[in-house]
Amino acid sequence: MSKDTDMIDLFVIGGGINGAGMARDAAGRGLSVVLCEKDDLAEGTSSRSGKLVHGGLRYLEYYEFRLVREALIEREVLMKSAPHIIWPMRFVLPHSPQDRPAWLVRLGLFLYDHLGGRKKLPGTRTLDLRRDPEGAPLLDQYTKGFEYSDCWVDDARLVVLNAVDAAERGARVLTRSPCISARREDGAWTVETRNEITGEIRSFRARCLVNCAGPWVSDIITRVAGANSTRNVRLVKGSHIIVPKFWAGNNAYLVQNNDKRVIFINPYEGDKALIGTTDIAYDGRAEEVQADPSEIDYLIGVVNRYFKEKLRREDVLTSFSGVRPLFDDGQGNPSAVTRDYVFDLDETGGAPLLNVFGGKITTFRELAERGMHRLKGIFPGMGPDWTETATLPGGEIANADYESFVETLRSGYPWMPRKLVHHYGRLYGARTPDLLGGARDLAGLGRHFGGQLYEAEIRYLVAKEWALRPEDILYRRTKHYLHLTKDQIGAFADWFHQSDLAKAA
Repeated sequence: MSKDTDMIDLFVIGGGINGAGMARDAAGRGLSVVLCEKDDLAEGTSSRSGKLVHGGLRYLEYYEFRLVREALIEREVLMKSAPHIIWPMRFVLPHSPQDRPAWLVRLGLFLYDHLGGRKKLPGTRTLDLRRDPEGAPLLDQYTKGFEYSDCWVDDARLVVLNAVDAAERGARVLTRSPCISARREDGAWTVETRNEITGEIRSFRARCLVNCAGPWVSDIITRVAGANSTRNVRLVKGSHIIVPKFWAGNNAYLVQNNDKRVIFINPYEGDKALIGTTDIAYDGRAEEVQADPSEIDYLIGVVNRYFKEKLRREDVLTSFSGVRPLFDDGQGNPSAVTRDYVFDLDETGGAPLLNVFGGKITTFRELAERGMHRLKGIFPGMGPDWTETATLPGGEIANADYESFVETLRSGYPWMPRKLVHHYGRLYGARTPDLLGGARDLAGLGRHFGGQLYEAEIRYLVAKEWALRPEDILYRRTKHYLHLTKDQIGAFADWFHQSDLAKAA
């Protein structure tokens, strides 16, 4: 066992969006921080979302006005902080007379436009689906619709970039290192982690423990920390399918089903569509969650209710499912359970434990900031709020203008194909030159594995972003798995395991 002899301020458990955001915020205030994650960063819920930064239009039905307003305000903040991985998207909502009445939908959209002080995004407009091009792929029976704005986000990269920023501000990030025990001793925490690759057990002393374990938050409280809480989370499963894109244009669609659920149909990875989500109560192991055949059929059925081109099971390229740890507010309907977050601060024995219940991607920065406010009495000398005006790594783009930035990138690397410039620009933004190094042609990027995957990117992800396994690269740091054949994926995995990178990991 190795012991960290220095007392640290904050030990954060959980490498999802809340844990990474909390570690970043704390490190930027001058606190000493360790962040540990039992798997890869964003391997759980935070890479299996609908990939939207949004206010939550449907939450207005449940009178969650404060939550929607705060999320809409955060939408503007996040667009400025990371314009390479967060960008505006227009959503077409065809009106179905059998479901919510048109006046109620329009009222909801009016509130959505005005609750959050919208500045950059265009407002709602009414569509004549018989004439406007957005109506072309829809069945003729849908004649009226609305179009409104929200934002797309690369969810897993949002987590990783928060962790990168935390590390650059002094935090230590430990992946594939579960917290195996935490106990209060002499007014502080003694915390042990085990590296799942090397087997090394490390011991830390920390003034405060922050539990951002998501679906595992209660397990950390009781089994690991030996504490108690009157609060809990409800696990709700959300499943998505990916199919070939079946409409023209960059807009997305939001459709209502007759069970009052809404389904997003979003353009994804250029030529594909991401469709979801389901909201189903879940009581299994979060690690084993997957989309059931009935959920896939449900999503296909909802799409086919609205679109001329009919989806079939064989159109589904792949699916994924995530477990959302929603704060248990006693609601029976999983769709009605609040997406808000709650803190539980336990200061027993002078060793504080801050538990985080619930939350959503859109409000992670605010959650972290308010979490640090709860710890102000413990760390009175910590720095002030700072994340609202800060950029994330790669987001250092003038005026948050991605289109102008990518044109500059193309000019600087005239030898690079347009698709590759777009790939690097969207994932790495202003950090793209760091990845490319001194490359002056495609050969300078090293081995080509197919699609847009070159060796230079792999080495960057291992060196800078804690990628330790092939799937860390293909599924979370990037989405290369959607653009490579099975043989290409296998060849890459074989090369990785035999390379110096695997030995270093």
